[in-house]
Amino acid sequence: MGEIIIRTATGADAADLVSIYGPYVLETAVTYEYEVPSVEEFRGRIENTIKNYPYLVAMEDSIILGYAYASSFHPRAALRWSAEVTVYIRKEAHGRGIGRMLYEKLEESLKKQNVQTVIALIADPNPESVAFHEKLGYHVAGRLTDCAYKLGQWRGMYYMEKFIGDREDEPKQFVSFSEVEK
Repeated sequence: MGEIIIRTATGADAADLVSIYGPYVLETAVTYEYEVPSVEEFRGRIENTIKNYPYLVAMEDSIILGYAYASSFHPRAALRWSAEVTVYIRKEAHGRGIGRMLYEKLEESLKKQNVQTVIALIADPNPESVAFHEKLGYHVAGRLTDCAYKLGQWRGMYYMEKFIGDREDEPKQFVSFSEVEK
């Protein structure tokens, strides 16, 4: 095994990321999408995200093993200091600490953007993801029941949060990822 490198995703990574994400869509209730996005749609998601938020990939020997990204938690102006975070790891790469590495780098970038709170929305049930996030310092802030229907049953969702900012009385201005990475 080689060194794992974390870098910003590009549109050229879309096919590799779809190959990671696709099995989650088709075989699990971890994501509430029903259909695997096309490579073109995924490319657009990456390119739109990195204008304002980090979108990272973990690579080893030129193979993408996982990815993580942040997005706006809510469009209201007062919530701009909160970001939703997401991570997906290639199934055969689970248990190697790649998710932790991606989240650490993601949070490092978000701190530079003056984000104060990161929020993970986790399908319920998904005890592995809840435990993973708890190990990284997240706590359950809320739970919705029977809000989604996938794979023949009603499912809920956990809201998990982690404070990463310094909680100043007046927060510093949000800075887009494209500005931070210049």
